[in-house]
Amino acid sequence: MLEAMTHPSSPQTRAPGPFSEVLAGQVIAVTGADSGYGKSISAALARIGASVVLIGNNSETLAASASALEHSGGHTIPIKADVGVPLDWLSAQNRILEIFGVLHGIVHLADKRTSASFTMLSENEWMELFNSNVKSSVAIAQILARRLPDTWLTIVGPHTDEPGLQAHPQRGALRGLVEAGAREDLRLNLLLPSRASSGDEALDRPLADVVLALATPRMRHLRGNVMDVPLAPAPKVRLPEVPVFGAPVL
Repeated sequence: MLEAMTHPSSPQTRAPGPFSEVLAGQVIAVTGADSGYGKSISAALARIGASVVLIGNNSETLAASASALEHSGGHTIPIKADVGVPLDWLSAQNRILEIFGVLHGIVHLADKRTSASFTMLSENEWMELFNSNVKSSVAIAQILARRLPDTWLTIVGPHTDEPGLQAHPQRGALRGLVEAGAREDLRLNLLLPSRASSGDEALDRPLADVVLALATPRMRHLRGNVMDVPLAPAPKVRLPEVPVFGAPVL
C-alpha cells in the first residue's frame, strides 16, 4: 500500500554549511526515514535545503517526522511504502517523479538487525532480515538501472558491531552489489556505521555528513565504495532506581 501527503513548506533561512549551495533543491528519498539513522539523515538533508521524500511503513510516524521537519523550515513529503516489495518501491518512485519530475538520489537504510543469536535465528527471522536489507537493495538498484541510471544510491548497511554471523552474508551481498554496480556505471556506495543509531542527532552526525558528501555533484566519480563509518559510542541509558516496597526513600 502506498499513500502520499504533502505539507506546505514554511520559510526559514537555511543554516549555512559546506553542502548547502550544492544540495539545495535536490530531490532525495530516504527509506526508513521515520526512525534511527533515516530520521537523522533526513533532518540533515532538509536542513541544507534538499526536498526530502520520507519513505517508511508507518503512516503516523512518517507524518509526524514530516511535520517536524516542515516546522523547522524543511520541504518534505512522506510516502508510505514497503521497500522490501519491488512493486511498492516502483510505485513510490513513480509518485516522486509525478510530484517533482526528478529524483536525484536515494539513501536506503538496509540496517535492520535482530536480537536473536545466530544459532537461534528462525527461518522467518532470517528471511525478514534478507528481505529488508538485501532484497530491497537489489530491487532499488535494478529499478534505477532500468529507469533512472543517473540517480545515485547510497546504502547504509548492517552495523559493524553486529555480533551475529547472519550479518556477514548480508554485508557480503551488499558489497558485491555495490562493487559490481560500479562496473555497470551505476553510482552506488555502501556505508557501514560502527553501531546502531543512538537517537542523538549530534552523535550520529558523522554518518549524515558522509551521506551529504557523497550526494554532491563533484563526487559523481565515487562509486563502488564500501566505507566503514566510525562513530562515538552511544551513551548508556541509566534506568531510574525503583525503591523497594517498605524501604525508606533517601
